Amino acid sequence: MAKLKEIQLKISGVKKTKQITSAMKMVASSKLRGAQMSMEAFRPYAGKYAEVLGSLAERAGDQASPLLEPREEVKKVGIVLCTSDRGLCGGFNSGLINKAISLLKEYSEKNIEVSFTNFGKKGFDWCRNNNKVVEEKHLGIIGSRFGFNIASVAGRKMIDGFLDGTYDEVYVVYSEFLNMARQVPAVKKLLPIPPIEVEGEGIEEAEEEGFMAEHICEPSPDELLNEMLPKNVYIQLFSAFLETSTSEHAARMTAMDNATRACNDMITELKTIFNKARQAAITADLMDIVGGAEALKG
Repeated sequence: MAKLKEIQLKISGVKKTKQITSAMKMVASSKLRGAQMSMEAFRPYAGKYAEVLGSLAERAGDQASPLLEPREEVKKVGIVLCTSDRGLCGGFNSGLINKAISLLKEYSEKNIEVSFTNFGKKGFDWCRNNNKVVEEKHLGIIGSRFGFNIASVAGRKMIDGFLDGTYDEVYVVYSEFLNMARQVPAVKKLLPIPPIEVEGEGIEEAEEEGFMAEHICEPSPDELLNEMLPKNVYIQLFSAFLETSTSEHAARMTAMDNATRACNDMITELKTIFNKARQAAITADLMDIVGGAEALKG
C-alpha cells in the first residue's frame, strides 16, 4: 500500500505542475498578442523610413555622414545582446547566446576587442559568468512594455561611442520572429550604417516602373541625411527589441504547451502504473485469503 500512496502523491504533484504550465501558457499567449501587434504595426513604418532614406542616400555625397564611413582598421567591436530576463522558454536564450559566441569567436581570432551591452538578465549572466566586458546592462525591458525612448537612448550612446572611437563597429544580436513556431537568432550591423536597400526591387527599378515618386528635400539631401541616419539606428534597435520580445513570448508559449502535454503523458503513465500496482495488491490479498482458507480446511 505504501507504493500505491507514493504513486498517488506523484500523480497529484504532476497535476499541480500541469496547472502551473497551463496558466503560464495562457499568460504568454496573452502577452504575445500585444507584442505581435506592436511589432507588426512598426514594420510598415520601418520599411517606409528605409525607402526614403535609401532614396536620399543615393542623391547625397559620398562623405555625407561619418556614420556611413567604415573604419580602415577595426580594433574594437560593440555587441548589443538581446535576451530575456526569465527562463522557461525552451532554447530561446541559448540560441541567442550561441549566436553571440560565434560572433565573439570570429573577432577573437582577429585579436579584436569585444564588449557587450546587455538587454536581458540571461545574456548579462552569461557575460558575467564568462568574464566578458560589459559596458551596460538593461534589465526588465525585453518581454515587457517599452517605448521608443529606450532604443533612442541606447542608440545615442552607440553613436557617440562610434564617433569618439570607443567602437569601430556595432552589432545587435536579436531573435527574428518568423512565425509562432519559428524564431531565428540573427545578427544585424548597426554602425557603420550599411548600404540602405529597399526590400524587394531596387530604387532604380521602382522609379522606372513609375510607382515610386521623387522625394522633394528641404533642406538638402546631405543635411537631411545627417538628421535621419541617427534615427535609423534607433529604429533598427527598436525593431530588434520588438522582434526579440515577441519571439520570447512565442517561445515560452510553445515551451509551456509542450510541458503541459508532457504532464498529460506522465499522468496517463502513472495512472497505468497505479492500476497495475493496485491490481497486484488485490491479487496478493486474494491469494492470502485463499491460502488461509485452505489452511483452515486442512
